[in-house]
Amino acid sequence: MGKDDQLSALENEIEETRERLATTIDQLLYRSHPKTIVGREVAGIKAHFVDRATGQPRTDNILKAAGITVGVIAFLVVARKVVK
Repeated sequence: MGKDDQLSALENEIEETRERLATTIDQLLYRSHPKTIVGREVAGIKAHFVDRATGQPRTDNILKAAGITVGVIAFLVVARKVVK
């Protein structure tokens, strides 16, 4: 293997590494974009309240969330009346 072959192989390796890095940077930019983050979070919340396979609402999770919300509101109302 001559010096030119070694340089050519090294140049090819550098170019491949540069392409992999560019792809990785593009992926990181996409994942860290605010719209992508919001989309992921919305999908996660929807998955918690809607079954992905059937599309039916998960009433147990909906009732839990509603119960917690009502409980927090009731606590705040009672605490506000006690403080006055």
